[in-house]
Amino acid sequence: MKKGKISQFIEEHFRHFNAAALVDAAKAYEDQLNAGHKMMITLAGAMSTAELGKSLAEMIRQDKVHIITCTGANLEEDIFNLVAHDHYKRVPNYRDLNPEDERELLAGHFNRVTDTCIPEEEAMRRIEKHLVDRWLAASKVGSRFFPHEYFFDLLLSGELADKYQIPAKDSWLLAAAEKGIPVIVPGWEDSTCGNFFAGHCINGDVVPLAMKSGIEYMMFLADWYQSNAAEIGVGFFQIGGGIAGDFPICVVPMLHQDLGKEDVPVWSYFCQISDSTTSYGSYSGAVPNEKITWGKLEVDTPKFVIESDATIVAPLVFAYLLGW
Repeated sequence: MKKGKISQFIEEHFRHFNAAALVDAAKAYEDQLNAGHKMMITLAGAMSTAELGKSLAEMIRQDKVHIITCTGANLEEDIFNLVAHDHYKRVPNYRDLNPEDERELLAGHFNRVTDTCIPEEEAMRRIEKHLVDRWLAASKVGSRFFPHEYFFDLLLSGELADKYQIPAKDSWLLAAAEKGIPVIVPGWEDSTCGNFFAGHCINGDVVPLAMKSGIEYMMFLADWYQSNAAEIGVGFFQIGGGIAGDFPICVVPMLHQDLGKEDVPVWSYFCQISDSTTSYGSYSGAVPNEKITWGKLEVDTPKFVIESDATIVAPLVFAYLLGW
């Protein structure tokens, strides 16, 4: 693939330190794809509100990512942005806000994520009814689905299409739904829509069993990994830390140690973008070699850490992989 101007700029100017790590990680990611490996991307933080979909959606469409693990917040916030983008409020001077300023935002039904405020009525409440209708229908007939499957069904139904406020091509979740790639969402309960669901369960409108659990996500991932790793393994590209990264990477040692499947290959590539500096007792700040002791990586697995802001780094890595 002939590289475009962004990629050429990266290769020319990103020569040392974190910049060099970015280039090395992107080239090794490309090598993985060329060698036939599948790739997982994990999303922590508020990457959907940061509008990572502008590049991630195209990564999905071009078969450069084959499975995604994300927090419940990233799952829902992609749709929030899709249907309510024009109502978001940016607060560039967020560091200067005092508690009274924050309370004023709350009174205006704005929930702040760093410099960006998500509008409750236009974003969260706009999709709540559509999800509740699906939860109610599932509860009545005893059906059960994963959190992302309810979102996929909502997007593919076209019910929200007339409410889109950004180009549909910039929604990574819509791209994933259309492509049919799996989305793993551990700890989905820790999200706004998870709170919606819990509230309706408490009221007796829906039943908890209408939502499949994190354990079932791990069971699904175990099957998916074995079906897609072959003898070469799957690559792992981690944005941030926490459950979005820790949950899926553990599927390999589980298969080895708990199920005795010693012939399953470890993850074939590892890269983490994080602003967490190396530190004691920190998962996000652990060096990749520590993962060897947990049976997640091997001595010769390509390993990269880019200590920087993922909202800057991830779009650049994706731009390189897309040849932009």
